[in-house]
Amino acid sequence: MLSLFDKGPPPSCPPQFNLAAYGLRHSTETPAKTALELVGGPHQIIWSYRQLEQAVLATGAGLLDRGLRPGDLVLLRLGHSVDFPLSFLGAIAVGLVPVPCAAQLTEVETAKIIHDLAPAAIIHDPKIACLATEHAANTACQTIDLAALRDMRHAPPAAYLYGDPNRLAYIVYTSGTSGTPRAVMHAHRVIWARQMMGPDWTDIHSTDRLLHAGAFNWTYTLGTGLLDPWRCGATAIISETLGDVASLRQLLDQHEITIFAAAPGVFRKILTDETVLKLPKLRHALSAGEKMPDRLQKAWRATTGCPVYEAYGMSECSTFISASPAHPARPGTLGRPQTGRRVAIVDADGPVSVGTQGMIAVSRHDQGLMLGYRHENGALRRLVADEWFVTGDQGIMDQDGQIEYCGRADDIMTAGGYRVSPLEVESALRLYPDIGDVAVTEVEVKPQVFVIAAFHTGAADLDHVVVKRFVETRLAQYKQPRLYIHICRLPTGPNNKILRHKLRDYYKASA
Repeated sequence: MLSLFDKGPPPSCPPQFNLAAYGLRHSTETPAKTALELVGGPHQIIWSYRQLEQAVLATGAGLLDRGLRPGDLVLLRLGHSVDFPLSFLGAIAVGLVPVPCAAQLTEVETAKIIHDLAPAAIIHDPKIACLATEHAANTACQTIDLAALRDMRHAPPAAYLYGDPNRLAYIVYTSGTSGTPRAVMHAHRVIWARQMMGPDWTDIHSTDRLLHAGAFNWTYTLGTGLLDPWRCGATAIISETLGDVASLRQLLDQHEITIFAAAPGVFRKILTDETVLKLPKLRHALSAGEKMPDRLQKAWRATTGCPVYEAYGMSECSTFISASPAHPARPGTLGRPQTGRRVAIVDADGPVSVGTQGMIAVSRHDQGLMLGYRHENGALRRLVADEWFVTGDQGIMDQDGQIEYCGRADDIMTAGGYRVSPLEVESALRLYPDIGDVAVTEVEVKPQVFVIAAFHTGAADLDHVVVKRFVETRLAQYKQPRLYIHICRLPTGPNNKILRHKLRDYYKASA
């Protein structure tokens, strides 16, 4: 029996489609219902479905009035505010291609993206790093500030631009094994594919109130925290005070949250020094972004009385393996592929036998899979047997489709739910004087808690405070090493490739 899960065909996407229109379709059915609440700040802010759609379409009209045309790329350099989803959906509504990226990126990192994209416009919050001089030479590129963006909401609304569901909708960046972030191109159909997550992960209904702990401009928040509730006619709730764990505990209770979504690290912080959480309205919680330890899942259920359901995915294909109320994951597994997905565990020749470790792979025909990487001719790399797009993660499938996660097949790290390439971090560190050879990997500082560590071989140990200040100008916070460890030499194999597992062993032995 092969490690192949293929249960039922996916739903067919309409031939004329628009991601934003589908995501906001309940604005017609329930226009007065609350679509979005911003809580935790000095004043609670509420948007109805009607207000949300009108602001989105007015933003789209305003962008067109600035001379932008369908197909133009629009870089979003925005912080944690409602400006982000309005710009994202407003651009998509009228056929523009938004490019969201993490607000934590530095000017150096942003300049690389601007050079790579050559966007037609940059929507910029001045509080967010962005080198305007880097695109000044490109006369076709314009900067739209927050004041101009917000003024657009008062304009007459545009109409949705419908078209082929396979056309480009937006681009996101992800870390690649080469150390250079790669531009992942997604089609409009990607939101249609999220239907498969409903019964087999999120279990969201129109009566739900979903609180997501992430920032607006994180793709996990955008998908699970906003688009999933909206496409189901539910209410999305976002905290204005990011990182405030005490505030999250209060919000879960005070705002009658029925579903809570976050990365594993947030669950861990909420449970710290907290013995009882009485959340009578909470039905369940959702976790994604990185593997959630079984111990943490058990602790959450013991403390809250509610289960947490985990999902596995990637920037190239959102989530496609998960647990749900109907199909809980057995201990040690991620869950099983969602109904409508075609997923396998493969080696170089295709699916392996059940119980055999291999690479987790999804069909290249999956409606949620990316179109390809920009500047790589749109080709899907990592294809096996012309059918399977491999994820770079190892897994084992049992007879009923449940998949055990066995770790990365490459050296990509996970920090706070973001994928981080060690090569990108090493490239920044090598610019520091006298650091010597350097290698970066994850180390386990306490059970199930991992941080990024930088091992360096300079003649002497470094002033870590000074190095930290140096790195802060070149790498987003989530990419920055938390530990700097002086070592005589880096362990390498016969081909001089760094053996990162040896570095992890060295840290464990010396800790």
